[in-house]
Amino acid sequence: MSHADDHQGTRRDFLYYATGGTAAVATGAAVWPLINQMNPSADVRALASIQVDIADVAEGSQLTVKWLGKPVFIRHRSEEDINYARHDDEADLPDTNARNENIDPAADASDANRTLDEEGKWLVMMGVCTHLGCVPLGNGAGEYHGWYCPCHGSHYDASGRIRKGPAPENLPVPVAVFLDETTIKLG
Repeated sequence: MSHADDHQGTRRDFLYYATGGTAAVATGAAVWPLINQMNPSADVRALASIQVDIADVAEGSQLTVKWLGKPVFIRHRSEEDINYARHDDEADLPDTNARNENIDPAADASDANRTLDEEGKWLVMMGVCTHLGCVPLGNGAGEYHGWYCPCHGSHYDASGRIRKGPAPENLPVPVAVFLDETTIKLG
């Protein structure tokens, strides 16, 4: 084996490695935009959490805000609303799960497990019927002093629990916390 043959092998190895490295970089550069497009857009990331001022929400009224493209009902419940909801804790509920993302997923659907505060004055839930995605009517609508979906006849009580109709589940409670006495953060 001559010195020239050994030199040729080294050049060949270098060319293989250089070509392979260039191909890997080119493939990565071509594939990255395809992968990156699957990330959420800037407007979606910006709305991942919002702050809602509830200072002007009178007792017994409801504020509806849009979050992640869906309505969220924020109800400042009166003593009457709370009494209706707590009275219905003893009812035979079609869905016995709280559906509250702020607590244990296995929690029962009692009124205390669905409200944002211990007193039960603030109820925050997604305003989308769990049957086919309609937006239920509020302010004591329906047979149970809560929400009523006129599209297919689902009745929700004062805690947003399904009581009658085709909807299979309670209205879900999203991740929400009080930042201060007048501000709720969703998400």
